[in-house]
Parts: sequence; structure tokens; C-alpha cells
Amino acid sequence: MSTDLQKYSTENQLEAIRRYADKRGLEICRIYEDSGRSGLTVGGRDGLQQLMKDVQSSAGDFDAILVYDVSRWGRFQNADEAAYYEHLCSRAGIRVHYCEEQFDNDGSIGSILLKNVKRVMAGEYSRELSVKVFAGQCRLVELGFRQGGAPGYGLRRELIDENHVSKGELHRGDRKSLQTDRVVLTLGPQDEVDQVRRIYSLFVDAGLSEQQIASDLNSRGILTDLAKPWTRSTVHQVLTNEKYIGNNVFNRISFKLKQRRIVNNRETWVRAEGVYPSVVSQALFERARSIIDARSNHYSDEQLLSMLQTVLEEEGSLSGIVIDERDDMPSSSAYRYRFGSLIRAYNLIGYVPERDYRYIEANRHIREIYPLVLSKIVSGFQRAGGEVALDEQSQLLTINGGFTVAVVLARALTTTSGSLRWRIRLDTGLLPDMTIAVRLEATNLGPLDYYLFPSIDMNFSHLKLSESNALSLDAYRFESLDFLYSLARQCSFGEAA
Repeated sequence: MSTDLQKYSTENQLEAIRRYADKRGLEICRIYEDSGRSGLTVGGRDGLQQLMKDVQSSAGDFDAILVYDVSRWGRFQNADEAAYYEHLCSRAGIRVHYCEEQFDNDGSIGSILLKNVKRVMAGEYSRELSVKVFAGQCRLVELGFRQGGAPGYGLRRELIDENHVSKGELHRGDRKSLQTDRVVLTLGPQDEVDQVRRIYSLFVDAGLSEQQIASDLNSRGILTDLAKPWTRSTVHQVLTNEKYIGNNVFNRISFKLKQRRIVNNRETWVRAEGVYPSVVSQALFERARSIIDARSNHYSDEQLLSMLQTVLEEEGSLSGIVIDERDDMPSSSAYRYRFGSLIRAYNLIGYVPERDYRYIEANRHIREIYPLVLSKIVSGFQRAGGEVALDEQSQLLTINGGFTVAVVLARALTTTSGSLRWRIRLDTGLLPDMTIAVRLEATNLGPLDYYLFPSIDMNFSHLKLSESNALSLDAYRFESLDFLYSLARQCSFGEAA
């Protein structure tokens, strides 16, 4: 099930399955569950994947599989996919029972026809829902409400109620709690607003390139909204995003029904103009856009591909980051716009990337931020009055001479379905009393939340986390480490008394 706000909540399904089992004298020996997971693809559905592994390896100690109804295999866009999983069960000699269907799954012509109809209906339900959701999102965009994403440098997210009354600023990681609340963009701190205007002035009036502007900002110690040094690509994003002139833009990239990610043409974008406070004027933004567009418009397809081939020969590999950091060629967005995608452009020059090079960049960044995260945690303990000793070799922290703490960073991985996963490696060799697992947010630029794992509860070395987990795991989850820091506070016996 994808949400709890529906009849398909796992509790309701399990209750119906138990009633079905009791009536037929069946004993439920194992439960496979995918809570909060979309049924559009099998990706991210650990329960279903484990069930199929057990069925195919004969590891399952069961003779039947009880399913709430036909749609619980998934609302696959290809109806044959659900039939395939049931076929695997049948081939292993395991019968599938549908507990809330009006037919017996006995292999009769009637049941086969009904199952196929139900499978098609399940996929059609998702298609119809997708159309309705997209229409609703477009309507909200036209009303000026933001549909997700970081606000960007110089801007902030503001929460408003149904009467458009402000309820305050949303910080990184904050989410609205009421369905009737909406999110809009507002101006950030004045110094950031001034820097954005200066970026446009340097680019349009002074004729500086994105790389030169980035170097200037870094030389003055100015960081991005993610507390990182500026690069050519981050400056380019500021110069090309319409939110800086108050426009709310949606549908630049679509990933409908989790089938294929598409970079859409500007003509298909959904926009509401002038719904946010503008940082720069429309005229200045258009001048910057015309300069950027002109850099690629005068190149033919052959010239663009030739430059891409040159970069490949010089760098040895290609990625969006490699292209965006080059001053002597258009940005990666120009290649996406001209050829439909970077992969398509790669194919035209005969380049097949062996791996996703964003992975390398993310790992490099994680290595860079680990000392900063560790330093903040040490400072947090010290501010609370605790004494911290750091082992420079193992990076193990000893708090008040009484217990040890290990700190690990978990990189966010995006699955083919668009959901996030984290893999946590617990360093059992150091035998820490507690492990602080810092789960990074989707872009791997900063912490999302924290998991505090005491060694007494952890008897394994690896963990896999999804966006929502079972209570047995999320019971260890915290939004901040303030609670842990408070435990390190030392006091005299007199004060304690």
C-alpha cells in the first residue's frame, strides 16, 4: 500500500486475511509487507522481492500465499507482470488465494478472465489517478503554490494557511503538517538577495562567465544555500531559473507512472508568472537568458557533438558535471534541450558510460563533509557540558570517559522508481557503545535525520533503510541530536539531589 489514508492500509488487509485464514483452517506463518510503497513497479518493494526469492529458492515454509485482492501484486502498467509473479508461485506448487475477491482462484475459465480484467483495471486506476493528480498539481502551480524542491539561494519557503495567512518559514527538512496548508516562495536574507543581483550584474553588464563569477564568490568566502563553494553549474542555475523573477514553473521534467524520466520542452512547462516576489527584473533575466541561449543556438548539431567528443578525449569520461564545469562549451542543459537527453547525445558520439559518475561526485563530497559533521557532533557534546576525546585514527568518540560513539554517513540512493534508499554499515570492529548514523538528504549535500543505534540492540553489520521504515527501526530515528547531547551533560551530586 502507498498510504495509510485508504482502505488498503496494511492493518485492514491483514485483518481481512486473518479472517479468511481462520474460516479455512489455515495458519499464517509468515507475513510479507510493503508499507508506504507504490505498486507501479517492483523497485523498492522489499517484501514482494523477498517473497519471490523464498518461493523460487524453496526457502518458504508455506504451502499457500494469501493476498488481499488482485491489485495487491501491483498496479503495473503491463498487466502480464502481476500474472508472472503468480505463475512463479504456481510453478513452485504454491497456491495463491485472493481473500477479498468474489471468485475462487481455482484455475477455472471464469477466475482467469476475472483476474485478467482486475489486473488491467488496477493499471488503469493508476493511469486515471495520474491524470487527476497532474491536473491538480498544475492548478496549484497556477495559483502560485510551490510543488516541492529546495527554494534556492536568495529565496526561502514560506508556509501559509487556506486564507493565505503566513504561518512562518519552513527550514530545510521541514514539511507542512496540514493538508490545507500551502507553500510559497519568499525573499531570503537581504545579503543573499544582494548577491543574486550582483551575479546577474557581473554576468550581463561586466561580461564575466559563470566560472569567473563562481571564483569571485568563493574568493570572498560566500557559500551557496547548501553551504558549499560555488561552481560554474550552481551559478548557471541561478542565471536560468525563472523563480528569481517570481515565476512558478512546473513540469520541466516528468516521470509519470515511474516509467521514463523526460526533460520537457519549454513550451510544455506549466507556469504562473509574477506569483512570488522577484529578486531581479524581467528585463535583466531575459538579457541573461539571451546570452546563454546564444552560446548554443549558433552551433549546429555536428559542432555540439564535436565539442562533446573533444571533452571525452580530454577528460576520459562524460557527465553533466564535467560538461557544466567547462567554459569553452554550452552547458549540459543545452545538450538535453537539443538532443532530448545526455544519454542520447552520448550515443551519437558512440560513448556508453560505464557507471553513473554522480556516484563518484557524491562519494567525494561525503568524504569532504565527514570531518565537518564529526566536528559539529563533537561541538554539540561539548556545548552540553560533556567531555569528548577523539581517536584520530579510528574517529571513535569517547564521551565523559564512559561510553564510545561511532559516526557514519549514509548516502542517499535513488531507485529506478524514484524512491530513496540508504545503506548503513555499522563498524562492529570498533565495538562502539553507540553508532550515530547520519542519513543524508536526496542530494547528499547535508543531513536529513539521525539514527542512534546502541550496540546492545544491533547484532548485524549492515542496514538498509527506506524513506519510511518499520517501528523497530524508526524508533531509533531523531530529527536532531539534542536529546543525545543532553545525556552527556555532567552534574554534581548536589545538583542531582
